[in-house]
Amino acid sequence: MFRQGVCLEKVIIFDKVSKIYGKDIAAVKGVDFSIADSEFVTLVGPSGAGKSTLIRLLICEEKPSSGRILIAGRDITQLKPRELPYFRRRVGVIFQDYKLLPKKTVYENVAFALQVAGVSDKEIRPRVEEMIELVGLTSRVDALSEELSGGEKQRVSIARSLIHNPKLLIADEPTGNLDPVATWEIIELLFKINKQGTIVLLATHDREVVDALKKRVITMRAGEIVSDQEKGKYIL
Repeated sequence: MFRQGVCLEKVIIFDKVSKIYGKDIAAVKGVDFSIADSEFVTLVGPSGAGKSTLIRLLICEEKPSSGRILIAGRDITQLKPRELPYFRRRVGVIFQDYKLLPKKTVYENVAFALQVAGVSDKEIRPRVEEMIELVGLTSRVDALSEELSGGEKQRVSIARSLIHNPKLLIADEPTGNLDPVATWEIIELLFKINKQGTIVLLATHDREVVDALKKRVITMRAGEIVSDQEKGKYIL
């Protein structure tokens, strides 16, 4: 792939990937696509199109029935169980429902991702403070998660997902529970993260967001990719 005359490395490659449940329920059918370094890609499609399955395959929560998934040249379908925790720390994921720890502060929610990885307290504090500043929540660092607005909760989720400096950030319907103002604040934050070199894969049903982004749009239907536009729109 080329951008402004520069060849960009293909970091993620789906090579004829299928996922079959039971005897004949095909959630993903022979999917082929690649994502280059520093790309911002939106993934759209109706319910049941296969978007969620594709994301689960990408974060190794599922294994494909056939095909390969390469990230930075490594076939992640062949990862051993002991390799999965390290791999998942290199892929950031945010969800529609935030998945924050209740009764914990902003700081504690972000720090937890490092604590479970065995990082020392001395290393944790500056890293957590950096991420909280990035998402614009320095003034809310001691607020409990239950005291935050929806937009603030999603910002905490983003900070936590970035704490290990992932190469890829997957945003799975991150604005589904947000009002229009908070939605665009989150989209602008994803743009900021992308400009710093992180690949962003945004799965969304929000037609207005997709059309305004003017970024690459991959459209799925019935488990297949039916459209892949460099500067696309929501075409369903």
